[in-house]
Amino acid sequence: MSLALLSLAALCWGLVSTEPTIQCGSEPGPSPEWMVQHTLTPGDLRDLRVEPVRSRVAMEDYSILMNVSWVLRADASIRLLKATKICVTGKSNLQSYSCVRCNYTEAFQTQTRPSGGRWTFSYVGFPVELNTVYFIGAHNIPNANMNEDSPSMSVNFTSPGCLDHIMKYQKKCIKAGSLWDPNVTACKKNKTVVEVNFTTSPLGNKYMALIQNRIVIGFSNVLENKPPTRTSVVIPVTGESEGAMVQLTPYFHTCGNDCIRRKGTVVLCPQTGISFPLDGRRSMMGGWWPFLLPALLGATALLAAGIYVIWRHKRIKKASFPTATLLAPIKVLVVYPSEICFHHTVCHFTEFLQNHCRSEVILEEWQKKKIAEMGPVQWLTTQKKAVDKIVFLLSNDVNTMCDSTCDKSEGSPHENSQDLFPLAFNLFCSDLRNQTPLRKYMVVYFREADTKDEYSALSVCPKYRLMKDAPAFCTELLRVEQHMSAGKRLTACSM
Repeated sequence: MSLALLSLAALCWGLVSTEPTIQCGSEPGPSPEWMVQHTLTPGDLRDLRVEPVRSRVAMEDYSILMNVSWVLRADASIRLLKATKICVTGKSNLQSYSCVRCNYTEAFQTQTRPSGGRWTFSYVGFPVELNTVYFIGAHNIPNANMNEDSPSMSVNFTSPGCLDHIMKYQKKCIKAGSLWDPNVTACKKNKTVVEVNFTTSPLGNKYMALIQNRIVIGFSNVLENKPPTRTSVVIPVTGESEGAMVQLTPYFHTCGNDCIRRKGTVVLCPQTGISFPLDGRRSMMGGWWPFLLPALLGATALLAAGIYVIWRHKRIKKASFPTATLLAPIKVLVVYPSEICFHHTVCHFTEFLQNHCRSEVILEEWQKKKIAEMGPVQWLTTQKKAVDKIVFLLSNDVNTMCDSTCDKSEGSPHENSQDLFPLAFNLFCSDLRNQTPLRKYMVVYFREADTKDEYSALSVCPKYRLMKDAPAFCTELLRVEQHMSAGKRLTACSM
């Protein structure tokens, strides 16, 4: 038994394929694959991004590195991919250049991850200096053959200064005081004096506090040999100081005169030691309080009772006289084939919609001028977006009186109008192929329940027979927000 379980486990292990990972190393020169002729080569990357990240080097030391991430393009050429090479050029006072090659540990069997999503990888390792412009380029290996265009992708990245939330952990920034939080506060004591408070740093003991309101109105040098401690300095000023800016300049031995400066704003100092004349009034109120409390409780009870009576009255009034809400009519577009009798079928159906189903009916027979101006397709598309329901009116009812009336009438669709039914049916089929919700469409027929073969796709729509299903038809018509979808596609839509 145990032997069988081990065999089954080994078989399952063999069936599970491991996903490719990367192993990166320095490769400053050209890749060996560049010297070999390849029949087929992989395509370029789909995306390339760069951002600085903080990496701990020692227990109390950090290094700022470049996180380069890339996304592989999901096409068949991914099966030829062996590695991705990344090169970084930095331009500041000194120019730097370095490249790494990241080999994929497994051959790609699928264009996307088995769990879903594109293949995404990242490499962290290029050091980032302050205020430097970097050019990052990446290409897939095997490279394109000699004298052929080599697909590649490149991005630019400019590293920020020491005030950035990531770059402040760079060694040079830490030495300049990027992690020091002096918490500068300043307040105006009177017209001629401002008090400045801040926390000193272990990096040095010399500071200068400067107060500026368009021009410098006061400054003072501070020496403090017990860092870190909260220090206070009083500075004489020669002008209005409320709202002025306070600039604290440190002079650390690690950065000299180029240390990070901190700022604050002068506000009014809080007033202390002032007696409030209201204390006497409070003592008088304390004597009256035992008499006022019962009166306040009684007034509160009366107010609550009054509010309840008013609420009860309004509730009874609403129950006795319900308000009527006037609803907007439902916009309905009616389309019908050319062979249908307009006067004996379409007109009677339109009258039924307007009088019994609270509908505003749109017929192509009534908008011939707009159809001529816009064109039938544009007119149908516009009406489809504007209406709440689209009704396909079908009828196999044939009689001589209807035929003679339709053929001789002035409004006969055979003579004076274009048959828009096939165009409307094609729009319906387009929605069906695109899996668009078909909640707008309905089918109404007379006598026969089966639609013709060329319009059999309409069988996915709700069907109603008039006048047998008139109540159900009106109910469904007014329920304009109910969502319906077609569950299958029919071959009739391929026409």
